[in-house]
Amino acid sequence: MTSTQTLSLRPFEIAVPQADLDDLQHRLEITRFPEPAPGDDWSYGTPVGYLREMVGHWRTAFDWRAQEARMNEFPHFLTEIDGQTVHFLHVRSAVEDATPIVLTHTYPGSFADFLDVIGPLTDPEAHGGRAEDAFHVVIPSIPGFGFSTPLAEGEWTMARVARTWDALMRGLGYDSYAAHGSDGGAMVSRELAILNPPGFLGAHVLQLFSFPSGDPAEFEKMTPADYAALEFAGWFQTVNGYALMNASRPQTIAAALSDSPVGQLAYNELFENFGNGTSLVSRDQVLTQVTLYWLTNTSATAARYHHAERNAEPVVNNGPIGVTVFADDFKSMRPFAERDNTNIVSWTERPRGGHFAAMEVPQDLAEEIRAFYA
Repeated sequence: MTSTQTLSLRPFEIAVPQADLDDLQHRLEITRFPEPAPGDDWSYGTPVGYLREMVGHWRTAFDWRAQEARMNEFPHFLTEIDGQTVHFLHVRSAVEDATPIVLTHTYPGSFADFLDVIGPLTDPEAHGGRAEDAFHVVIPSIPGFGFSTPLAEGEWTMARVARTWDALMRGLGYDSYAAHGSDGGAMVSRELAILNPPGFLGAHVLQLFSFPSGDPAEFEKMTPADYAALEFAGWFQTVNGYALMNASRPQTIAAALSDSPVGQLAYNELFENFGNGTSLVSRDQVLTQVTLYWLTNTSATAARYHHAERNAEPVVNNGPIGVTVFADDFKSMRPFAERDNTNIVSWTERPRGGHFAAMEVPQDLAEEIRAFYA
């Protein structure tokens, strides 16, 4: 494959200074927990009891260096696109003609969302697939997240990230490629489908964020499952107060998150699906993500996307897109999704897994991605 633009790549290795880890440990040791109010449960937000248990594990059992070593098993790079430093993993399959794919992470996740799907995608034969299902995998950090810092000037929207990803993939020599994402990553992947550049193979996402417009006719196609999804979406909107805070006062909340690792942990309650008992994300997976945000001090720049997108005008997507709905995730509502996406080429459902399927059920997700692009 050929590229119209050559990128200057710098190999990168994660190597957090020990002084930063010592500082984190000290802050955890002197944590001042909030005084529990009556009813210390998830109905009020992250419970103090949960925080005490997680901080105890963070201090005595969580091993950042082990997580760092695992991340460094894969090749990392830095490059510059549109004035922005972009960090990414680039893992090529041994199958030379494998399909290139760009995977875009969640908020409050990171590139670490996908560590467990790299193997199944690049080496499918070792994970129950066929050689022809193989992918060359590119996993960037969204600008302002992780090691894609500092954030370049100008407002960064999901559409701008999509244009940056297109430049990245072509700069890596891929003139044809696929895309996948969840949460913010689903929005970026949908923006790539809207862009639909030459050679684009389509977007596979875990959510299509489409809602009623107020037109009663839209409800004529609603099934009982769609109404259940609408009810779930209503529940989700009542508990995701962080989205409203990020959209309205991102710099204010960032001051608290940047000064308290336990505040960062509490704010990331989406990893626990707001405490409804369905999350399959492990304690170490949660703490890896939270620690990464803490060590890179990216709370402010990550939160800015909610602010940038708060008044975005809806755009109909005519590019090819498919969705997999995992059982315990936000439920995409098909009648509204079809209104906003005219070329939905697949719609599947999985009986297990949630918002962070890449961490919860990586094999299932890999199978869905393979099937979509087969």
